[in-house]
Amino acid sequence: MRPIRLILPALSIVIVLTTGCSVDTAEETTTNLYDRVAATAEEARPLMPGLRAPSFEIPMPDGSLYTFDSENLDQPAVIIFYRGGWCPWCNRQLSGLRTAQQELINLGYEVLFISADQEDVLKPSLEVEGIDYMLLSDNEMEVARDYGLAFRVSEETVERYAKAGIDLEAASGYDHHILPVPATFVIGLDGMIQFVYANPNYRVRVNPELLVMAARLAVEDS
Repeated sequence: MRPIRLILPALSIVIVLTTGCSVDTAEETTTNLYDRVAATAEEARPLMPGLRAPSFEIPMPDGSLYTFDSENLDQPAVIIFYRGGWCPWCNRQLSGLRTAQQELINLGYEVLFISADQEDVLKPSLEVEGIDYMLLSDNEMEVARDYGLAFRVSEETVERYAKAGIDLEAASGYDHHILPVPATFVIGLDGMIQFVYANPNYRVRVNPELLVMAARLAVEDS
């Protein structure tokens, strides 16, 4: 079956859902292709459906390591990249995903939330009360780079954030000034990316109903 694609270049949004297709040769083209940091959010190039999701091992809030091995998954996964607990748009998104998360779990998915915050401030910085999410720290931005989401924040923006009381270096523990483009990936049991939503406009996030629909279609197709 041919992939379903909806691409809106005017907003630099990419929404892609594959149903019943794989790209066997695509993995060969990913070597070093996404191993970089984009100059701007608009120049980031998220991994596309049909590619294998990169594996990773990153800290949880308690400092222990979480391992995601895309070649040996026990269940499909939804991975949500967000900027950090200091970001009101991220908190709004996470708050709005409460119902969706339960629906995804009922469909058999593991739901992972990956933040640019360091593990020490990961949970305290989250302003959403009463949530039970798997929060992971990618403060070194290694996972964001592997998924094609990492971009460098301009010095002007860093200064503007500082004036607003947002200290990116304190949040991440590094002075790299790198953030991820907010993005959501649906990954099948075979470790292949089935659906991607990424938008360089951090104010716009995937609709929870769309995410659940894409996840359900991916499960049905598998």
